[in-house]
Amino acid sequence: MAPREDRAGAGSVRPGPAKAQLLGPEPPPPSAPQVLPAGPPGLAKSAPTRRARGATPEDWLERALRATSPAERGRLAAKGLASHQPLDVTTRAMLLRQLYLAELEHRRFETAYSVAEQIVASGVLPDVAHQDAARAAQAQGDTERTIRHLRLAARLGPPRRRAFHFWTLGSVLHLAGRLAEAESAMVRALRWGTTDKPLYEAHLALIEAAAGRPRADLESVRARLAEVPAGQGYGRFVLGHLALLDGDRVEARRHLEAFVRRSSEGRAALAIALAGEIAMAERTLAELLATDHTLS
Repeated sequence: MAPREDRAGAGSVRPGPAKAQLLGPEPPPPSAPQVLPAGPPGLAKSAPTRRARGATPEDWLERALRATSPAERGRLAAKGLASHQPLDVTTRAMLLRQLYLAELEHRRFETAYSVAEQIVASGVLPDVAHQDAARAAQAQGDTERTIRHLRLAARLGPPRRRAFHFWTLGSVLHLAGRLAEAESAMVRALRWGTTDKPLYEAHLALIEAAAGRPRADLESVRARLAEVPAGQGYGRFVLGHLALLDGDRVEARRHLEAFVRRSSEGRAALAIALAGEIAMAERTLAELLATDHTLS
């Protein structure tokens, strides 16, 4: 899916407008989005106390959040969920999210979606849960289900995360070729956006160009995006295609190669979330290479 290093999510997450380095936009802490709180009050307890009474679900959650591999994260989350000790709804949802991330990174997308549905049913951070469900649905190639979850995320999310949700929805619709709907979603992202407005504006310009209405001020649109942090992450996907529209083939190649390299070599969850953009960027690069060979 689109934007989204935390469209990609990480093992250790916390709420707040902290979008992943690659993606740029303010995610739900997607992004980033969009992530569940680090834990209920009192999560950090002394080691002697934990040992004295045995590991609690909160202990397993803490360990899962610190896990260094998907396998370890999934194993620890499963232990927490299987605990016979009291398990409150928030801790359960957070353990389920760690399990979801593990299943997603193992590319067991059907199972990941099933786990995401359980998080949705819990009612904990519903917009974040729908973003996660959308990511798993998209990985399965189910565009309609992806869009349905993203629309719900935008509807249920708080104002500070609404721009991110509409942007993610717009990027998915753009990749699906549903340009009128993509434009509508991106306009809403721009309306709700704050620091990431240059990304939303540039992405909207890319959608408008695909619809046969290229803007005359592409150079200034590109310059504004290049000046903000988002321009160094997901924004490179947008900058590369805008540069090509503007006749700047050298810059187009530079941005697209950087985008493909960073998104493909990062976490598995990131590459999964950005699979559509990576494929489109690679097609554009192949066309650039073929044209260069023809001209030479």
